[in-house]
Amino acid sequence: MKEEIKQRLKKNETWQRGLYMLFFIIIYGATKFLITGVMLFQFVAIILTGKMNEQLLKFGQNLCTYIYEITIYLTFNSEHRPFPFNEWPDGAPSQKDQYLGD
Repeated sequence: MKEEIKQRLKKNETWQRGLYMLFFIIIYGATKFLITGVMLFQFVAIILTGKMNEQLLKFGQNLCTYIYEITIYLTFNSEHRPFPFNEWPDGAPSQKDQYLGD
């Protein structure tokens, strides 16, 4: 049993994923501030202009999808590494992103 654990501890893939996860945990924390900024800016835009900022709506959707991609990566539901290792999301999450091995 101990030998199996030792072998798993020696796997570079596990440690590499751990480093990626640490990176995405930091990014995830930063996105909270971006979401708050988008929310406040959109609120002010509605007050001042009476309508929502369409470009900000699209960015907000893409940011939410990005956070979703980070979350499924961090919870081991996907091996797909989010941006900057892949493309920035465009729109809502697709069905292919919702299972392991996309």
